[in-house]
Amino acid sequence: MRLYLIRHGVTDWNNEKRLQGKSDIPLNAFGELLAKETGEALRDIPFDLAYTSPLIRARRTAELVIGKRSVPILDDPRIEEIGLGIYEGLICKGEGSEIRDPNFFHFFHAPELYQPPEGGESFEELLQRTGSFLEELRKDPRLEHKTILISTHGATLCALLCHIKELPIRKFWDEGVHKNCAVTVVNVTNEGYEILEEGNTYYKEEVKPW
Repeated sequence: MRLYLIRHGVTDWNNEKRLQGKSDIPLNAFGELLAKETGEALRDIPFDLAYTSPLIRARRTAELVIGKRSVPILDDPRIEEIGLGIYEGLICKGEGSEIRDPNFFHFFHAPELYQPPEGGESFEELLQRTGSFLEELRKDPRLEHKTILISTHGATLCALLCHIKELPIRKFWDEGVHKNCAVTVVNVTNEGYEILEEGNTYYKEEVKPW
């Protein structure tokens, strides 16, 4: 099995440094352009199917990457973004940060100490559901020789890579958040995972991750 993991394209909330979490924010025009350019670069990849977060920014990214090819696109809530509860929609970085909770500092800088806000989700919960998703794919004999696109989110992609690399929570952000529409390619066997490419972009525009 070969997996192509992609982070969704750019949204207005990405540009504004707002926490998106499970808020269903669409791609903006630039985000759609990046997804289309990435799809063009991957036009010769023989995708058999795609899994996407049900959130519209990830699903639309999958649709644009697949393009006119007849490829099933399946929603799976286990690859939704981490839930950030009452902080979703707030600016989280820079001088304009709207979050005064000192615990939230741990989200980016000490994830092993992070306690989610009201309505939010812990790193442990995120890792559990993304790990379940990956292992279900790996153990499904029907998918053994398939090429699969997985369209997801910044933190969720980090969680998938933590599972693949067997990293502890304290190293959750060590590789950084991939840029929007960055692609990671992973070979999957009964024995485990092998990363072939990580965080590659196929467009010229420079986009900073949130």
